[in-house]
Amino acid sequence: MEYLVSSLIGYCLGSIPTAYILLKKIKNIDISKVGSQNVGAMNSYEVTNSKVVGLLVMLVDMAKGALSVILTLEIFGNIFVLAALASIFAVLGHCYSPWLKFKGGRGLATAAGSTAIILPYLLIIWIVLWTIFYIIKKDIHFGNIAASIFSVILLFNTVDIALKYSYPDAENVSVLILFVVCGMTIILIRHVEPIKELIFEKNIFRMKSDHEK
Repeated sequence: MEYLVSSLIGYCLGSIPTAYILLKKIKNIDISKVGSQNVGAMNSYEVTNSKVVGLLVMLVDMAKGALSVILTLEIFGNIFVLAALASIFAVLGHCYSPWLKFKGGRGLATAAGSTAIILPYLLIIWIVLWTIFYIIKKDIHFGNIAASIFSVILLFNTVDIALKYSYPDAENVSVLILFVVCGMTIILIRHVEPIKELIFEKNIFRMKSDHEK
């Protein structure tokens, strides 16, 4: 029963369509039908050209993930696997909201909010990697995708450190790795379209010739 309740807490909070509600109220815009149609912070910023709106959406999306974990820990005590379930389902709810016919965002802000509590080590790795990859290619989507992939790889090789800094203490390595892989898989699935765009339209992996430099 604890597993089901933890999952429901995460999914219900995560499914609240923050960007949709805020842009409807503030700008009378249906974000699910404009721009990239992604119901998240980046599309909110691009559609409104307002850093304040984009930041507000991001912060509330992060709060959904954090609150999912906090409520689960308050109800069931310091049990990592239950907090991890709440986190995963918060991301799932954000990405596939029943209130938007199972549309949603890409899950990064919600994942960051929950991970900041139960596995801050992973969040720090992701931010550092994202910064590096963004500097290399100057593309946000490339940074998101590359940082997500390589943070998992790096975590596999530093799992003892991750275990040490998990909160609550993860039950074992398998639980920790399963949590990370499930969360990152959802996020990468939601980045399929940006991946296609990077490869086939922006040709991001092509090396520049001398006359282009």
